[in-house]
Amino acid sequence: MNLLGRMGWGDVVFEPALANPDSSDLIAAGAGGVVVLGAIVALYCLFHYRLWGVFWRGWLTSLDHKRIGIMYIAFAMIMLVRGVLEGVVMRAQQADGLDGGFLTSHHYGELFSTHGTIMIFFMAMPFLTGLINIIVPLQVGARDVSFPLLNALSLAFTAAGGALIMVSLVVGEFSTGGWTGYPPFTGVAFQPGVGPDYWIWSVALAGIGTTLSGINFVTTILKERAPGMTFARLPLFTWTAFTTSVLMVFALPPLTVATSLLALDRMAGFHFFTNDLGGNMMNFANLFWLFGHPEVYILILPAFGVFSEVFATFSGKKLYGYTSLVIATVVIAVLSFTVWVHHFFTMGQSANLNAIFGIATMTIGVPTGVKIYDWMATMYRGRVRMSVPMIYSVGFIMLFVIGGLTGIILANPTVDYQVHNTLFLVAHFHNMLIPGLLFGMLAGYTFWFPKVFGFQLDAFWGRIAAWGWIVGYSLTFFPLYAVGLMGMTRRTASYTIEAFQPWMLVSGLGALVVLGALVALGLQLWVSIRYRKALTVEGGDPWDGRTLEWSLPAPVPEWNFAHIPMVTARDDFWEKKRTATVDATPATYTDIALPRNSMLGPLFAVAATALGFGLIWYIWWMAALAAAVMPLAIIVRSFRTDIHRVIPADEVAAYDLAFRETRAALVPVGRDGEETVANRGRANREAFE
Repeated sequence: MNLLGRMGWGDVVFEPALANPDSSDLIAAGAGGVVVLGAIVALYCLFHYRLWGVFWRGWLTSLDHKRIGIMYIAFAMIMLVRGVLEGVVMRAQQADGLDGGFLTSHHYGELFSTHGTIMIFFMAMPFLTGLINIIVPLQVGARDVSFPLLNALSLAFTAAGGALIMVSLVVGEFSTGGWTGYPPFTGVAFQPGVGPDYWIWSVALAGIGTTLSGINFVTTILKERAPGMTFARLPLFTWTAFTTSVLMVFALPPLTVATSLLALDRMAGFHFFTNDLGGNMMNFANLFWLFGHPEVYILILPAFGVFSEVFATFSGKKLYGYTSLVIATVVIAVLSFTVWVHHFFTMGQSANLNAIFGIATMTIGVPTGVKIYDWMATMYRGRVRMSVPMIYSVGFIMLFVIGGLTGIILANPTVDYQVHNTLFLVAHFHNMLIPGLLFGMLAGYTFWFPKVFGFQLDAFWGRIAAWGWIVGYSLTFFPLYAVGLMGMTRRTASYTIEAFQPWMLVSGLGALVVLGALVALGLQLWVSIRYRKALTVEGGDPWDGRTLEWSLPAPVPEWNFAHIPMVTARDDFWEKKRTATVDATPATYTDIALPRNSMLGPLFAVAATALGFGLIWYIWWMAALAAAVMPLAIIVRSFRTDIHRVIPADEVAAYDLAFRETRAALVPVGRDGEETVANRGRANREAFE
C-alpha cells in the first residue's frame, strides 16, 4: 500500500524545472517557490515575533463576525494578487502569441482555469461574504450573526478550498478545463491526472461554505433586526445582502451536485456526463449554469448595495427611488434563475427555446437600468464629493453600462452564434464583473475601512489605485471586443493572424496598468497603517454616514451596540443627527453575553483541506481520517455548556460613555477636510448637505 496514493516526486513542480526545464517549467517552479517561501515567511514571523498566541486567540478561534469578515477579505486580497498576476502572464503570452509565446498551450490552459476559478470562487465570493459579515449585523442593529460558530465553519470550508488551489502550484497540476469544468475536457479520458480533481474539491468545499453563509445571513436579517428596523427601513446594502443570501441558499446546491457527480465519473467509473451508458455532458452544463447565472448576481448585487450607500453618502442626499431599488433588486434575483440557457445558445436546443431565454435575458436588463437611473438621480443636484469610493462608483456606472449593452447584444441568439466562444464574450464578462463586482468591493473596502479599523485609508494612493483600475481595465479589455469580432477565439495561447497582435499589445499594456493599480492598493494600505495615528477617526463618523453602523465607535467594540437601538426612520442615524438626538445616553446598561472562542473553525479548515487533498491523490487513510474528525469534533462540541462569556455592564458603560465624550469634544470637519488628517470622525453635517 502506497501511503501517498498516486503522488510521487515527479509531481512536485520543482522536478521538471530541474530535470529538463523550458520557460513554462521555470515560471511554474517560480510560482510554486513563491507559495512555499510565503508560507515559510508567514510561519517565521508568527513565531519569531511571538504573534502566534495573538493570532490564535484573537483571530483564528474568534467567533466575532467582524473578525471573521476581516479574515474573509484578507483571504480575498491574497487571491486577488494571484489572480491579477496570472492575468498579466496570460496577457503577456497573447501579446507575444504571434511568435508562439513563452508558455506551452497546456500551461496556458492551467492559467486561464486557475485565474477564473480563483477570481470567482476565492476572490469575489470571499470579498462580498466578508463585507456582508462585517456590515449587515451593524446595519440591522444586531450584536452578531445568528449562528456565530457556523460562520467560522463557513470560513473554514472556503479557506480549505483556497488552500487546495495554492497547493496545486506546488504538488501536481491544475485543471485545463476552464473555471466551468466542462466535461468531456475534465473527464478521465481527456485529463487522467489530478488537475480536474483539484478543481472539483476546491470548488465543492467553497460551495459548502457559501451555502452555510447564505443560511446564516438570511436568518440574521430575518431574526436579529433591532426594534423598529422594518423591511421598509433596511439599508440598501442589507437588502442586496438578503437577496444575495437567498440566491446562495438556492443556487449553490446545483454546483455541489454537479461537482459530486463529476467526481463519481472520474473516481468510480460512473457515466453521468459521458456518452457511454446513457450519460450526457449537457446535464453538467445545465446543472452548472443553474448555479452559474444566479452566481453572476450573487457577485453583482452586494456591489449594487455598496454603490447605493456610497452615492447617497457622498451626494449628501437620501437615496432616490428607494422602493424601486428594492423592487429591482428582488426582480433581478428572481429573473436570475430564468436565463441560464443563454450560456449555451449554440449547443443544439431548439430555436423557440433560445428565443424564450433570449427574451428573458433582455428583460433582466430593465431592473438593472432602473438602478442606474436611480443612482444618477441621487447624484443630481446633490453636493457630490469625489472621494475614492465615489471614483470607483462613477467609474462603475460608465463602464458597466457598456458591458450591459454588450450583454443585450449577446442575448440575441443569432448574434451569439457569430461571437460565441470568441474574445468578445471574454470582454463582456469582464466588463460586467470588474466594474460591477471588483469596483464595488474596493469602494466598500475604502468606505467602511475607517469604521472597522479606526483610521482612514490614505486618499492619495487610493486615488491612484482607483484611476489605475479604471484606465487599466479599459486598456486591457476593450481591445478584446475588437479581436473577438475579428474572430479570435478565447483560450487562444498563440495565433497566426498578424492583425490580432496590435490589439493584444494594447491589452498587454493595460494589464501592466492593472498591475500598477494593484501595487498602489498595497501601498495605500502600507502608508495608512504607518500613519494610522494621524489618520485616526475616533468619532466613528468620518463621512457623515446615514445608517446605524456610523453611530458606533471606530473600531467597533466586540459587542457592537452598548444598547440595542430603537429604529424610528430609514437612515436612522442621519435622522437622529438632524434632530440632535444622536448623543442621547442609554438610561441603563446591561451585561452582554458573547460567544466564546472556538477552535472548531481552524480544526475544520485543516481537516477539510486534508480531506480534499486525500481525495485528489487517492490517499484514502488521510481522507477517511479527515472525514471522521469533523463530525467527531461537532459531537464533542455539543457537550460543552460554557459557550458564552459575559461582558459586565460596568465595562460596557465605561467604554460607551468614554466614546460619547470623545465624540462630543471633536471639532466637526467639513467637505474640504474630509480626506485629510483633520477628519477625526465627526462630520459637519450642514457642510455635506
